[in-house]
Amino acid sequence: MVPSFLARERTVAGPGYSRWLIPPAALAVHLCIGQVYATSVYKTALVKHFDSTLTAVGVVFSIAIVMLGLSAAVAGTWVDRNGPRAAMFVSACFWVTGFLVAALGIASEQLWLVYLGYGVIGGIGLGIGYISPVSTLIKWFPDRPGLATGMAIMGFGGGALIASPLSGRLLSLYDDAYDSTDPTSVADGHAVMLLFLTLGAVYLVFMMFGAFTVRVPADDWKPDGWEPSQVAQKDLVTTASVTANNAIRTPQFWLLWVVLFCNVTAGIGILEQAAPMIQDFFREDGTSSVSAAAAGGFVGLLSIANMAGRFVWSSTSDVVGRKPIYVLYLGAGLVAYVLLATLGASSTVLFVLFAAIILSFYGGGFATVPAYLRDLFGTLQVGAIHGRLLTAWSAAGVAGPLIVNQILDTQGTPGELTADAYRPALFVMVGLLAVGSVANLLVRPVSERFHEPSADRDLERSAS
Repeated sequence: MVPSFLARERTVAGPGYSRWLIPPAALAVHLCIGQVYATSVYKTALVKHFDSTLTAVGVVFSIAIVMLGLSAAVAGTWVDRNGPRAAMFVSACFWVTGFLVAALGIASEQLWLVYLGYGVIGGIGLGIGYISPVSTLIKWFPDRPGLATGMAIMGFGGGALIASPLSGRLLSLYDDAYDSTDPTSVADGHAVMLLFLTLGAVYLVFMMFGAFTVRVPADDWKPDGWEPSQVAQKDLVTTASVTANNAIRTPQFWLLWVVLFCNVTAGIGILEQAAPMIQDFFREDGTSSVSAAAAGGFVGLLSIANMAGRFVWSSTSDVVGRKPIYVLYLGAGLVAYVLLATLGASSTVLFVLFAAIILSFYGGGFATVPAYLRDLFGTLQVGAIHGRLLTAWSAAGVAGPLIVNQILDTQGTPGELTADAYRPALFVMVGLLAVGSVANLLVRPVSERFHEPSADRDLERSAS
């Protein structure tokens, strides 16, 4: 049960409502929760404030990603049943509360409160907010589901592009000694606390805007000129529906779980280590030819590639199909990793190019998977199915950094590594992408025994 002002029936769009008003509502939420990719801006400040280590503070990010996957899996059915307004509202409450509790932890110098606030509470908001607009967008854009989900999930990838410079400016405002243009400058804990309070207030406004402007289509609505019968003519695309409970019993769900896990693990392998990696690749006699400022610019470029890939590749999947686009993500990504490992150290241009391609496929994989699920399982509970699939992201968020960091730990001391130290980790990622490619090639249409009877499906749709 939810309060009446959040009820799904209060959000049904009337005749003539433009579906193009829905993506801005979704973006309002995803741009806010995408801030999780900007944690590096104040990570060093927290290490200094708590007199801790990068590993201990980095756990905050890992907790948030794990909670994202778990909360999306647990709350997915509730989100589908109660609609996007209730889900976005709840997401905003958790996400903002996470910032407030984390700010209290910073003020009281209790790191466990930051774990609880930003990691656990904020992570729950992340998961619910991430999946909240997905099934709604797919229902508004049945003719172009890849475009629809790409528009929203692009916002999550681009959230850091807004949050990073905004956080830097605010830290400069709150700490006169902090210089956001100086990579060695570190803000104090008081400034980070004020930053968290400010971001919490700003994100509350924008996420509530998304919650109260989002709408769901009427049961009999369809885009002008689009016929549902056209869907059945495409490979792997069903007009039937599968419940979330039945979906996890199919081999297709677990094959896609492997695909997402492998693609995300490979992407995070670069994303999490991006700045030191480019410096280490071009290090000679203990000195890197890539400055800290240039390494920071490289991280920003990867964020752009990540965001652009979510929109461009996902939209392309509407034309070429979901399975073929994952052949590209995994197959071409594998080749790009091999080239990065073997030729990347020969030129900064080649290094940046190969890394950007890999990150574009990483983003595209995230944005395309909801449409892939819709093709295989229908729209009935696609949000809940998507939520359960995101446990692959949680697992990859732990596995990717763990694989890279453990291999690097055996190769030498941070700050003294070279390209040779990274090659074993890069070839592990090549192997993972090969496994993901095989899993994708094995995907077939879902057996009819998992489909919902049409009468039951119509009844459940009208009830939702």
